[in-house]
Amino acid sequence: MAPFYTRTGDDGTTGMLGEGRLPKHHARIEALGDLDEASAALGLGRSLSAAAPTAPLLVEVQRDLYRLMAEVAAAPKHVERFRSLDRSRLEWLEAQARALEALVQVPDEFILPGDCPAGAALSLARSVVRRAERRISALLAGGDLVDPFPLQYLNRLSSVCFLLELLENQHAGRSTSLAKKTGAETG
Repeated sequence: MAPFYTRTGDDGTTGMLGEGRLPKHHARIEALGDLDEASAALGLGRSLSAAAPTAPLLVEVQRDLYRLMAEVAAAPKHVERFRSLDRSRLEWLEAQARALEALVQVPDEFILPGDCPAGAALSLARSVVRRAERRISALLAGGDLVDPFPLQYLNRLSSVCFLLELLENQHAGRSTSLAKKTGAETG
């Protein structure tokens, strides 16, 4: 049986899909790492979730993130070969957000993460998704990516994560803690 490791990255580079290698510290590889981390954080949220819509929605999103990773990892001349998501997935995510909005009360203020384990995990996932969004934005601005779809998808996904956090808090019977203290809370 061959070993799981390849040693090809021992020189500090990693392969792109299609052809070529990049330094592991390259902005494109950083973006891939953030997308991978976002999927892992979403998986944590999924494993802790209790509200019925959360887990199936997150499985679909995690699958989408792997498809986005393939597009980001593709060498420029091979990107079309690895692009598998289209506008319909963005529309699907927007529909999920609308459905979730109908289930929760969205506060007018910033909230404090941590009202229940699943909600806290989804807040963490949202912040990682936002980081990935910033990395993708930088790649677009620098001309390393040309299709804005990954940026748009991540932007919608961060909103969905926030709504899922509220849903999980609500399902756990916890009121969402607001960042700003009310007069009754001062002491």
